[in-house]
Amino acid sequence: MAPNGAVLGAVFAALFAQLAWWPWAFWSMAIYCAFLTVLSIIYIPPTPSIATGLSFMRLCSELDILGAFWGVTGLVLINFAWNQAPVVGWQADYVYVLLIIGILFLVVFGVYEIRFADKPLVPFDALNLDVSFILACVACGWASFGIWVYYFWLLLKNLRDQTPLQAAAEFVPPAVTGFAASFTAGILMNKVQPGWIMLLALISFTLGNIFTAIAPVQQTYWGLTFVTLLVMPWGMDMSFPAATVVLSNAVGRSRQGVAASLVSTVVNYSISLGLGFAGTVEGHVNHGGHTPHDLLIGYRGALYLGIGLGGLGIVISLVYIFKSRLRTGSTPSAG
Repeated sequence: MAPNGAVLGAVFAALFAQLAWWPWAFWSMAIYCAFLTVLSIIYIPPTPSIATGLSFMRLCSELDILGAFWGVTGLVLINFAWNQAPVVGWQADYVYVLLIIGILFLVVFGVYEIRFADKPLVPFDALNLDVSFILACVACGWASFGIWVYYFWLLLKNLRDQTPLQAAAEFVPPAVTGFAASFTAGILMNKVQPGWIMLLALISFTLGNIFTAIAPVQQTYWGLTFVTLLVMPWGMDMSFPAATVVLSNAVGRSRQGVAASLVSTVVNYSISLGLGFAGTVEGHVNHGGHTPHDLLIGYRGALYLGIGLGGLGIVISLVYIFKSRLRTGSTPSAG
């Protein structure tokens, strides 16, 4: 459903940006989320909880509040540093200072979770080599996707001079191919190992970036732009379920929700962090971005990074498949 939500969100954001005021795209989303929150409180049945009657200190231990503080703070600082650097430059002292502090926070988080936390947030006991391979593939693929979706829209708006509604209309194909990819992923789950599904997803991510990077600015929409929009949803709707299945199978039933949350965290954080990397590349190659040609050079530089990240993910997935076949001696078919 992710591509369908992306298309619907693009249409409404375009309507607000072109016909009203662009901040309403965010305000309307906040209103909608608040509405969903109310519905969730009313209609989602409560789950059995072991927290009833616990003291405040014991509840903090169960929720691992201290671990959350170290981990979330470290991730936020690192993310801020990488995404702020393209804006103000790495010569700004506070950027790399915050990056170093963020890394230190994550080191403390890792030590605390492994050695001291009673109920660690991250199921480290499940992070075996197979799970690490899958998470690395997810990180590479979705960082590549984040770069693509951001610079794809910049290409349409700044170089092809599309209005927001025109660009949103051109973005409709993922709504169709997203459905096809979702059903295909469900079928393949019962027939092949997750590594093969992940490989197909990463190939899709990589091809989407390649097609966008090489597409001439004045080329018709029905050329590489349309093909890109047909290809990209296969990466989105095949990588996430494959990773969720692998991590859910690696933990006990009580921890499967945490495993799925870990996949979601890697997906969203990779999208954001990948944009920070891409912004740094763009800023170093676009000569200031004063002309359309300079903008194109910067956008393509960022997309080339997306291609590299997708290619790295392909290599990791191939290593994972090769390792799995050596260990099991099986064919690609798991059924």
